[in-house]
Amino acid sequence: MKRKRVVDSAGRPVKAIAMLSGGLDSSLAAAVVKRLGIDVLGLHVRHLFSGKPAAERDPIADSAAQIGIPLRVIDRPDEQLEIVRHPHHGTGAGMNPCIDCRIFILRVASGVMEDVGAQFVITGEVLGQRPMSQHLKALELVAKQSALEDRLLRPLSARFLPETLPVREGWIRLEDLPEIHGRGRQPQIELARYYGIRDFPQPAGGCLLIEKAYSARLRDAFSVYGADQVDRQGFELLALGRHFRLSANAKVILGHDEQENAKLAEKAGERAVLDPVELMGPTGLVEGNPSDEELRLAASLLARYSDHRPDESVRVRALSGPQHEQETILEVLPLAADDERIALWRLDDTKR
Repeated sequence: MKRKRVVDSAGRPVKAIAMLSGGLDSSLAAAVVKRLGIDVLGLHVRHLFSGKPAAERDPIADSAAQIGIPLRVIDRPDEQLEIVRHPHHGTGAGMNPCIDCRIFILRVASGVMEDVGAQFVITGEVLGQRPMSQHLKALELVAKQSALEDRLLRPLSARFLPETLPVREGWIRLEDLPEIHGRGRQPQIELARYYGIRDFPQPAGGCLLIEKAYSARLRDAFSVYGADQVDRQGFELLALGRHFRLSANAKVILGHDEQENAKLAEKAGERAVLDPVELMGPTGLVEGNPSDEELRLAASLLARYSDHRPDESVRVRALSGPQHEQETILEVLPLAADDERIALWRLDDTKR
């Protein structure tokens, strides 16, 4: 049964900011605290590195609606990119600076907390669930460096963590909170049934920075161009197509399908654009300053993934120049499918 509305010593309703990721844990944390009589505002800091395709339904809005709380969404892309370029606390197995990202998101939450007159912030973090970012020292570090300190409550694991302000003030009793820790998911699933939370995504990361292929491409970009030279469009291109590093001066990106071909053409910028002539095939971008030989090699690589006949030459249109005003038709033989160079060039989970 839901408790009556909680007020502070001055008789004002106690309000909390709940960080919502679209996942189950954050939804549960918000639902638990709301049920205890706290006013809860959902907050989502939009994630530039979400690996999930666009969907008709917004999982963040769905989470807030299921819990019955208002939602605020904030974009801070420039600051987020800077964290990825120069993380202070290192990265995980991929290029994911999880601790720095948590600190950044909670600093945003701290500002919203002050703006709306809330008293504390809620997250769905579970002690021991993630080896890099959810062990005790990491949780304490994030609380301190976000400047939230004891105004940060992790309701799912609070009974295993140092006491925080909402507990000391009597707004929340520890015995009313669940006891969840470790990597198992059964307690959360049972709690979701209790609160009527349905259609939640299965835990699978959802962050491009932990994916091996994306991480390999990002390491390559940082190594060749320098971290500060990779702009937002460069980050976005790393998530599209197949990537091949021919040399320090030339990288080729080939679309998988018609949708990716359109996206590559849209984001080409000053990169050379390759398209097969009179047959079906991928759109290609050539990044860097390729030599004539490398441009022909890129065209042969594109032809290998086109709908071509074996041993027949393919005509490929190359558009270059600041406005792609220079057009060249290259007639090339497709690379053989078993050409050993293709595996050496490809930037994916087998490389670096």
